[in-house]
Amino acid sequence: MKVNSNRGVKMLLVTGITGHTGRYFLQELINNKYEGSIRCIVRETSNTSLLDNSGLNIEKVVGDLNDSDFIDRMMDGVDTVMHIYNIHHSPMIVQSAIKNKVNRTILVHTTGIYSEFKYASEGYKKIEQKIEELKSDTKCLTSITILRPSMIYGDLCDSNMSKFIKMVDKLRIMPVISGGNSLIQPVNARDLGKAFFTVLMSPEETNGKSYDLSGERPIKMIDTFKLISRELNKKSVYVSIPLSLGVLMARVLKTLTLSRINLIEKVQRMGEDRSYSHDNATSDFAYTPMSFEEGIKIEVREYIQEFKLKK
Repeated sequence: MKVNSNRGVKMLLVTGITGHTGRYFLQELINNKYEGSIRCIVRETSNTSLLDNSGLNIEKVVGDLNDSDFIDRMMDGVDTVMHIYNIHHSPMIVQSAIKNKVNRTILVHTTGIYSEFKYASEGYKKIEQKIEELKSDTKCLTSITILRPSMIYGDLCDSNMSKFIKMVDKLRIMPVISGGNSLIQPVNARDLGKAFFTVLMSPEETNGKSYDLSGERPIKMIDTFKLISRELNKKSVYVSIPLSLGVLMARVLKTLTLSRINLIEKVQRMGEDRSYSHDNATSDFAYTPMSFEEGIKIEVREYIQEFKLKK
């Protein structure tokens, strides 16, 4: 596939721009009338209507991020990479960026790297260790910035709060692990879109650094359910389930379904605190995320509207 190349023009390469957080990043590019050329890697099945109507200088390329040769071709003429799509592709993206002497690489990873549970964090740690090894190579001239969002929510496309909203809406009796006292710090996808754009436009402040991107403040899991209940105008009864019992039930479910349904680690993580400071991001590029109260109102409103449309 032929790729437009112009070494005199700075080009931004973006992966995952049609995904959940990618769409909000694209909206920031549109809102700020980004003037540079943008190469977007998309899939055959991607909805590219927002790209097509963006008014930006965008080149769409369909391809497979598992193909190293394809990635190398995509790096031709590129000054900066914004890799949003999937943390597991990061090492190959960085290797290609180094090989093609790309100036900057911004990687969107996850605060899941901090989990105390092996399967939640081990793979992420190995990926970032590999990237550190690549950075230490004398041939590495690309500056690498890592962004680690916490639990992402914001609209019905997310795989976190949208599920909780449906549970609270459908169930009058809600089981909660360990009384729902574990802390979470969900981040709205809109804030991530803004953060990605600000980091892109702030190379001097952010090059070579890593940032945790969390919500405004920590909140107890039980309080998230109560806020959702209030916005839905529902009355719910919450029943505390000991973590050990929750894990046992998840193991039984895994056995009965021949491992097709494996919720063990998700249940385990419901009992661990997942709150992370974003002070460094606030200090370096004025990151100021919205409150969860404000963000969940938006998502519940969208849920109610969709429910009305279906009726």
